[in-house]
Amino acid sequence: MTMDSALRERKDAIRRQAHANRNAQENKDELSRRIVGAFMALPEYANAETVMFYIDVRSEVRTRHDLELALKSGKTIVVPWCNADGELELFRLDAMDELELGMYKILEPRTELRPLPEKQVNVESLDLIMVPGVGFDRRGARTGHGKGYYDKLLQHARRNTPLIALAFECQIFDEIPVADHDIFMDKIITEDHVYNGRGRG
Repeated sequence: MTMDSALRERKDAIRRQAHANRNAQENKDELSRRIVGAFMALPEYANAETVMFYIDVRSEVRTRHDLELALKSGKTIVVPWCNADGELELFRLDAMDELELGMYKILEPRTELRPLPEKQVNVESLDLIMVPGVGFDRRGARTGHGKGYYDKLLQHARRNTPLIALAFECQIFDEIPVADHDIFMDKIITEDHVYNGRGRG
């Protein structure tokens, strides 16, 4: 077995366990409000003009309940969506009615609005990025679904833009195996803790 395949197997095992933990998590709405509230109370949030929020899918920490509050904050709020090539694009969100249920019942920007120039955002203009994930460790290592959507996006973020992940405590592991291209988070917020990660250095 090569190093790469051994790493993949370890990550897959952690993903399976993290998914099971997250699916079994009770009080997701209540805990999510606490986690997103802690995110919006950070100095990094106060200092940012343009903030990316992810929109929750399946059993992720739920962000959609607080998006409306963020939209009233006077900040530029940006959400990602996945194009046909499997890459994340960024959309400037001004109102909740600009979102609709797309494939797989995922809330995403309305199709007819996506091509509008004023709705398109470059990742380099983001001052703060909220990151979802499947599993994390306290160093800030992250594993997603294995498709690399966020890795590709985050590679192009400004070096001084904080990457802050949201997770339930049940998604925190002792160690997430990492490869050279993996990106560490600056912070991970759970219902109980704010972990300071290594960041991108």
